[in-house]
Amino acid sequence: MSLVNYEGVFYRPLHPRPTILLVTLCPNGKVNVMPASWNMPISEEPPTIGVSVYKGAYTYQCLKHHPEATVNVPSHEYVDLVYALGTVSGRDIDKVARFNIRLTPSETVKVPTWADAVAVYETVVDREVEVGEVGLFVLRVLRVKVREGLVDRWGINLNKTNILLHGVGRSFYLVNPRRIMARQ
Repeated sequence: MSLVNYEGVFYRPLHPRPTILLVTLCPNGKVNVMPASWNMPISEEPPTIGVSVYKGAYTYQCLKHHPEATVNVPSHEYVDLVYALGTVSGRDIDKVARFNIRLTPSETVKVPTWADAVAVYETVVDREVEVGEVGLFVLRVLRVKVREGLVDRWGINLNKTNILLHGVGRSFYLVNPRRIMARQ
């Protein structure tokens, strides 16, 4: 099979992508929740995660106001919630109240964590890199919490839960729980 020029949206061949819920504190004291699939681990030392946020998004304004966030990994059971959170702006509605999002206090940051997450990262903004229409926020990880029994030394135990991989629009994919190991 040969490679051919792709005329579609440039990033589509990089999808599906793991989806997280980014929780922030906003100028009016409100908590905001935004799904984000443009995220990645950056470094182990220091532990950092990168999340790309559109400059026109309310979450961008919130991160500039209060430079802390929690990165929350949802399971596949929350696909409808994750999609719905991405269809409205926290600038217009209180997403926590509208979607009955259960929050719990964090240990190291003022931003709460999502009580139903598979994993939670408590973070502070280390820096922002402006790239085109987005801010790439480099988030320094202060604490990691995982739901007991769902994460092992190889990552999320996909025989017990699954994560959402965002395709395009309202399409999401699941990870096949069949684990294969590379030869040493």
